[in-house]
Amino acid sequence: MSPTRATAAALDALGDPTRRAIVDLLGDGDRSVGEIAERLPVSRPAVSRHLRVLKEAGLVRDRPEGTRRLYSLEAAGAETVRAYLESLWGEAAGRFRMAAENTAPREEP
Repeated sequence: MSPTRATAAALDALGDPTRRAIVDLLGDGDRSVGEIAERLPVSRPAVSRHLRVLKEAGLVRDRPEGTRRLYSLEAAGAETVRAYLESLWGEAAGRFRMAAENTAPREEP
C-alpha cells in the first residue's frame, strides 16, 4: 500500500528531528513560536519555518491569541500517519502469521 499524498507529506515532515521535537512539545499543549524556541536549540525564525512545514503537512494548526499565534497538534494529520503505519504493520503481521502457521516444526534428532 503506498501512502496518500497527505500521508507522504506528513511522513516527510516527521523525518526531521527538530520537527519531531516540536511535535513532542505540542503533545503537552498549545505553544507559541517563542515558547517552542526557548526549549529547542534553534532560533525563532527556524522554528517558524519548521512549523510552516508541519502545518502544510497537516500535522499542526495555529490560531491567533492576542498578538501571537498558538500552535497545536492537528488530530486529522496524526490519524493519517497512524492509519498508514497500522496498515503496513497489519499486513506484515498477517503475512508473518500465515508463514508461521504454514511452517512445520523441525524434528529433533
